[in-house]
Amino acid sequence: MCGRYASSRRPEDLVEEFEIDKVEVKETLQPDYNVAPTKQVYAVVERSPGEDAEGAAPERQLRTLRWGLVPFWAKDPGIGSKMINARMETVHEKPAYRRAFSSRRCLLPADGYYEWYPTEQRTKAGKPLKQPFFIHPADGAVMAMAGLYEIWRDPTREEDDPLRFLWTCTVLTTSAEDSVGHIHDRMPLLVEPDRYAAWLDPSSSDVDQLKRLLVPAAPGRLEAFPVSTEVNNVRNNGPELVEPLTTEPATGAS
Repeated sequence: MCGRYASSRRPEDLVEEFEIDKVEVKETLQPDYNVAPTKQVYAVVERSPGEDAEGAAPERQLRTLRWGLVPFWAKDPGIGSKMINARMETVHEKPAYRRAFSSRRCLLPADGYYEWYPTEQRTKAGKPLKQPFFIHPADGAVMAMAGLYEIWRDPTREEDDPLRFLWTCTVLTTSAEDSVGHIHDRMPLLVEPDRYAAWLDPSSSDVDQLKRLLVPAAPGRLEAFPVSTEVNNVRNNGPELVEPLTTEPATGAS
């Protein structure tokens, strides 16, 4: 699964990287090295004609969404904190995700993500201590995590209230490839640049075709190293969180 990640790219960098047509960002996000559920994150979406303006051409947009998908039918937006990930194997079947998978797919830019590996050391309660690892592209490129987004309408707000609509997202996950699978058995699905357009296209809804666009990272593309346990606390933030430890922890991993 993916429960924390890092995202430090500036909007102008993302505009160039993802060939954005329109920036729909009302407030620029600060570099975040400890992105956690319910935080605002950058997302790349494509909006079809008629969704925003009748007759408008499709455009690729950069937006800020809240991490943790709230289905359009939800009575309470609090459900989103439990829906930060969606399993690729069943996403097209689950009521919470199937509409979004059909037409509301997105890309979630990231520097990398964190996973925790149970070590041989024990807590006072006898449970394994967990060592955080930062997993990122070995070449330093931006990761485009496959995601879904939804727009939830708050029935308690007036029609002209700018906060009436809540935009939220989730990360798609799959079985981890071998080089990082010893740390955790799940990982975010990535979208390669030559497949951005096909993945974002809201007019495409063929399940098998969409799933063929997504494959685990190629062996050797991702690099993993242990980082400070400071990342365990969401209040901690800064580039030091993604710096490798100077000494290898006793994890038992190989």
